[in-house]
Amino acid sequence: MSRYKTTILPLLLVGAMLTFTIQGNAEQHTGKKTDSSKATALFAGGCFWCMQPAFDKTNGVIDTVVGYTGGHTSNPTYEEVGTGRTGHYEAIEVHYNPDIVTYSKLLDSFWRNIDPFDASGQFCDKGPTYRSAIFYLSPEQKKLAEETKKAVEERFKQPVVTEILKANTFWPAEAYHQDYYIHNPVRYKFYRYRCGRDARLKELWGDEAPH
Repeated sequence: MSRYKTTILPLLLVGAMLTFTIQGNAEQHTGKKTDSSKATALFAGGCFWCMQPAFDKTNGVIDTVVGYTGGHTSNPTYEEVGTGRTGHYEAIEVHYNPDIVTYSKLLDSFWRNIDPFDASGQFCDKGPTYRSAIFYLSPEQKKLAEETKKAVEERFKQPVVTEILKANTFWPAEAYHQDYYIHNPVRYKFYRYRCGRDARLKELWGDEAPH
């Protein structure tokens, strides 16, 4: 668990648990397409707090949920995942309208919000929980993910360590993690700044970095 998150989280737990209700860990999200106007994408880009704003503001995205995936235990808690022993990634499930925004566009946003060359985590957050990955839910998603990964490698002339993995069960995180940047804007901005996320994204992507 990041030392910056360790500092922030104790201040939030009591109030947040009273404020929000969610059926989080009781519900398994398979990420399957439910109808022609709603599809799902699943990404891991380090701290899930920091991945949510980029997708939330994308036209065509219906909603986003942060949580855990890729592990070998059921109903994992934040504390359990943070030990690195459950095998889970911090991840974000993106529900979107494919008639408005394409999966390729979501992939483009994903790459520009991560450091694809950091094998130890993302920015200030290190450890297996914070690895970057694209979890594909269909052969088409896998193909597009591989194509964009190759394009990033060609652009930077170095290997990309971001993994492309078959999706498995996605477990929503606790209520106080959902829309953290909205409910706790000051703490979120402080954490993001201290983690060096935007500085590194600017270094990598220049004017294409998220604003």
